[in-house]
Order: sequence, then structure tokens, then C-alpha cells
Amino acid sequence: MAKYEDNYDDDYGYEEDGGGAEASKSLKGYKLMVLLLAVILVAVSGLYFYQSHQIRADFAVERDTLTNRILAVRNDLLGLETTNGALNDSIAVERGRIDSILDVIARERRATRGVIREYEAKLNLMRAAAESFAYTIDSLNHVNERLIGENLGMRTQIRTEQLRADAAEERAADADIKIQQGSVVLARAIRIVPLNARDNEVSRTRNATRLRVDLELSANNLANPGLRQIYARVTGPDGYVLANPGAATFDFDGDPTIYTATREVDYQNSDLPVSLFHVGSGPGAGTYRIEIYMDGRLIGSAESLLR
Repeated sequence: MAKYEDNYDDDYGYEEDGGGAEASKSLKGYKLMVLLLAVILVAVSGLYFYQSHQIRADFAVERDTLTNRILAVRNDLLGLETTNGALNDSIAVERGRIDSILDVIARERRATRGVIREYEAKLNLMRAAAESFAYTIDSLNHVNERLIGENLGMRTQIRTEQLRADAAEERAADADIKIQQGSVVLARAIRIVPLNARDNEVSRTRNATRLRVDLELSANNLANPGLRQIYARVTGPDGYVLANPGAATFDFDGDPTIYTATREVDYQNSDLPVSLFHVGSGPGAGTYRIEIYMDGRLIGSAESLLR
């Protein structure tokens, strides 16, 4: 019996030692697994924060670049100067819109690519508006320079033309976007020529039976091509308009205006020579004032001295 108990004790002790070793191995395995998961979690967290930081940094760079480009457009608008009140108001409104967008961008802390693209689209529109304003102001300045360079002795008449040019500028500022983009077709090389009964040019008005008005419509790719009605209004040395036979009128600035001659032309965005004719009583010697109208606006004027 004693021998059996000794054997039982030996067996029991063996089983106890074996179970402790297995438990120790499992515990070490668990610890190793927990440590490994902790390392992975730290790595993933670090990668996430790094990517988040990189995204914010990339957005900050794009935001600063976009802001500088918008500021450049705003500076271009600040450099535009004109005496036209309506056009100045339009430029001020555009500057206010740019300031609002700059304020929104400055308060953005994160944004998607889609938001950046949206701001870039707005930037393109603002740049197009600034170029349109600059083109319109340049065109108006050329008109003003031509008017100022005319006969200094006709100060009163020049002043009248300046007022009419200012009115045309105000209408242009309120017109559609194509006018703002400089779609106005201007007339140049304007002159008046006396003709005899055989349609030959003569140097003396006493030999003339009618007058011919020559001009050239300037090329403009922004204008709409197609048929145009041109009106010539000629004022003689006596201050009276040389009317057409039926004393017909056209509408200018809301008022019926007598014209001297009219003609329909096919304008295709390139330089186009045009001639209009007036048949009436023999013209007298002196200075003649020629005004050319098209599309409801004054597009050119000049003076000719006939002997």
C-alpha cells in the first residue's frame, strides 16, 4: 500500500510540473502578441498622423499659392484707372468679390481637391473679368486720345464729343459682357470726298455734284460677324446736317437722329473698307464734320476741309 502511494505521489508531481510549463509558455505568447499589436497600433497611428500632417501641409501650400494668384488679379484691378463712374463701380464690385473669396480661403483649414478646383475656377473667372475691364478701358482711352488730338480750335465741339463719349462709356459699362470684352468695332480712316457727275474725285466743291464718305471698319475677333447697318451723319460748315432725301432717321441713345447716308455691309471680323454716298445740292467750301454710327453707338468721327 505504501508503495502504491509513493507511485501516486510521483505521478501527481509530474503532472503538476508539466502544466505549469505549458501555462508559462502560453502567457509569454500572449504577452508577445499584445506587444506586437501595440507596436502595430503605434505604427498605424504614426502613419495616420503623418499622412494627416502631410495633407494639411499640402493644402497649406496650395492655399498660399492660390491666394497669391488671386492677390495678383486684385492688384491688376487696383491698377486700372478710368474716368467712367459706372465702370469704376463695376471694378469696385469685382474687388469686393475677390476680398470675400480671400477671406473664405484664409479661414479654410482643410479642403478636398474638389474645393481647390472650385477656387481655381473662380480665379479663372476673376482673371477673365480683370482682362475684360483692362481691354475696355484701353479701348475707351484710345477713343479719348483721338478726340483730344483733334482740332484745338473746335473746343466747344470737342467738349460736346467728350460728353457723348462719356455717355457711350456709361452705356458700354452697362451693356452685355461682350461689350466689356471689347467687342466694339471702331471706324477709322474717315474722310469725305467731293465727286463730279462722272463719279470722279474733284479738288473743288464748285465742281462737285455729290459727296462720298470713306471709312474702314477695324478688325475685331471678339465682335459678332454678320450684316451691319452703318450710318454717316455729315454736318456742313453752316452747322446743319446734310439730310438724306427722305429726311429719314435712326435711333441713337433713345432719340431719332437724322443721318446723311446709310448702307448695309457684311462684317466678318477683318478690316473692311466702306463708302457711303450723298446726293444733294452743291456742297460749299469749308470744314465738314463726319460721324459714323453702328450697332446703336458712335464708332468714329473726323473733320474734312473742302475747298
